[in-house]
Amino acid sequence: MKQSPLLSGLLYSMIFMLIGTFLISLLMMATNLQETSLFGYTMSVHGVAMFIGGIVSGKRSGTRGWYHGGMLGIFYCLIVWMIGFLAYDTGLSVETLYLLGLTFGSGALGGILGINMKK
Repeated sequence: MKQSPLLSGLLYSMIFMLIGTFLISLLMMATNLQETSLFGYTMSVHGVAMFIGGIVSGKRSGTRGWYHGGMLGIFYCLIVWMIGFLAYDTGLSVETLYLLGLTFGSGALGGILGINMKK
């Protein structure tokens, strides 16, 4: 039975996002990292998580890795935005559009690399 590339990539990207968020929280607590740089840290975590999710998605799909990785990035961004909207009442902003571009690009790049990896 073949698993859905989108769901498996989303699962991996969410796991890596949670791990990255936890590590950044520990670093901020243990060191003197400034909260003013938090936007850059979170965007880095989202980019890495989407790159890894794109690799998984592209590897599972076997074809059109940029498409599967890019669609994964769009769904990931929508999920993150919906959580922010429902939990913190945040609307669409420039940061949301930046997140969309970042997740689409890194997911598509990961998907391209994922289809070229050996299974």
